[in-house]
This record gives sequence, C-alpha cells and structure tokens, in this order.
Amino acid sequence: METLLKTTTAYKIFSGDIRCGKVSHAYMLRFQDAKNLRAALKLFALEFFGTDAFQPLGQRILNESYTDLKVYPQDGKKFTVDAAGEIVADSAMRPVEGAKKLYIISGFEQAGALVQNKLLKTLEEPLAGVYFLLGACSLAPVLDTVKSRVKILEIPPFSEEDIFAALERKGKNPLNADAAKSANGVLGAAENMAEGGWFQSLEKAAEEICCVKDAGKIGEIAAKYGDTKYKEELLAEMQRLYFVALKGENSPAAVYRKPALAYAVERVNGALAEVKLNAYFQGLLYDFMLSVIQFDRRAAKTEGEVRNFKNR
Repeated sequence: METLLKTTTAYKIFSGDIRCGKVSHAYMLRFQDAKNLRAALKLFALEFFGTDAFQPLGQRILNESYTDLKVYPQDGKKFTVDAAGEIVADSAMRPVEGAKKLYIISGFEQAGALVQNKLLKTLEEPLAGVYFLLGACSLAPVLDTVKSRVKILEIPPFSEEDIFAALERKGKNPLNADAAKSANGVLGAAENMAEGGWFQSLEKAAEEICCVKDAGKIGEIAAKYGDTKYKEELLAEMQRLYFVALKGENSPAAVYRKPALAYAVERVNGALAEVKLNAYFQGLLYDFMLSVIQFDRRAAKTEGEVRNFKNR
C-alpha cells in the first residue's frame, strides 16, 4: 500500500507541508479503505516524524510503541468520550522523546457528536508541538465544526490497474485481476477478495442476482444470498456488472435496458448505505431486485409507446 499511497495528492500535500515547515495542527484524511485506514495514517506518521519503516523509530511508530505517538482507538473499538478526554489531558503534557507529539484517531466518522465535541477546543488551539491526524472513511458523519478546524486531505479511489499492481506485488494470484475489477477502487476490498475462494462464489451470486427478470424467482434468490457475510462486497460486484452492461460490454446484467441499468447502478449506492445501518439484507435484496425489474418494465412500456407514436 505504501507505493500507492505515496503517489496520491494527499500524501504529496502533507509531505510538502512538512518540508516547507507549514504543518497544520490538525489534518483529516478521508480514505474509503476501512481495512487499511489505520495503516495509512501510520504511514503519514512516518513522514511526520521524518523516518521510514526501515529505521528503529519507524518500526516503533508502526508498532504503536513510540511514546510521542498515540493511536486511537484500540483495534476493533470505537473512539469514545473517555478516549477523547484522555487525549485532552495528555495533550497538555510536553513530548517525552522529541519536540512534537502526534495523535492519530482512526475511524473518526464512527464517533458520535458528543465525542467529537469533546475535542473541539483542543483541535482548534492545541499546545505548541501537539498535532492531530484524524482518519475517516466518510466525511458525512463528521461535524462541520470539526471539519472547519482541520485541513482535509482526500484519497480518491485507486485505478483498477494500480490495485492490480499492488496485489501482484503482494503475491501472484489468479484472483487478482477479478478482485481489482470488482473493488471499486478500494485496495482493502480487493485484498479481501483475492485472499479467499469465497470471491468466486460471490461473483456467481452477483451474476444470478443481476440477470433475474422473473419477479417470481426473487424471493428464492434473496433467501439464497441473504445471509452472506460479504454484503458490501456482493453489492459492489453487482454494481460493477450493471455498469459494465451499461457501457455495452459483456455482462449478465445486459438482459436489462439501459435506463434500468443506470437506475440499478445508482440504487446500489442506496443499498450500501442501508447495509451500513444494519438493514435486513434478505429483504433489501428482494426489494432491490423487484425495483430493478419494475423499472425495466416501465422502460419497456415507454419504448413501446415511443415506437408506436413514430409508426403512426
């Protein structure tokens, strides 16, 4: 991931700020890759402290054992009010080993308003030598008052070619090419796909969902895939198949008319948002397939009416 990260505008801006001595007291890194967000923030920390992964200091940073670097929250946990209070208190103390200290908060978008508000004053007026690097997969849940106090750096989705190259650097795998195509620019998603044979089953599931046109079968299909552990990955693969068909390329979803395909591509975004809110996935799939079928039928009716009008 380091190779990919260092090519981004976000990293170059951050690195440039450090070289020019114009480091902001707080940055917010928007990076959609939940799997690699914490690791990405620590790579930025290496740049902040002027070291790399091959140096003893760099190793301590990556291992989260450097005294002047605090990484929150604990793996698998959310950032809490207590943790925010701990940062507020600790930031009032001088650095221990160097001239500056850095606080990393990963998954900041999962913090509630009370937690975010707890940090506002500290983010706005930290003591000299105190810096913050916040990471979020989405900026939507982040309070405007927080966003106004940080310099926002955004890492856009990577290209399919870049993700494929990153996967190949980790190890040759026959699934790498398909994983890179289906990851929607998110390296962590591609890594998950390439690591397990489950991805081949997921591809088949997406193909079955995307080509169904008989409303009488959608209940069976929704039940078949409603308990998958890979909900977001399945939806992303469905979206890819609809988009490929929309471009006129070979795809099982090509059974639908273009207006329905465009609708399906956008409808997946809504479904992904619902999944994040723990929606009942079997029901979500059922409603999704039914809505695409109904949209396609309306499109067919419209086409027929236009054709009849032209033939008059």
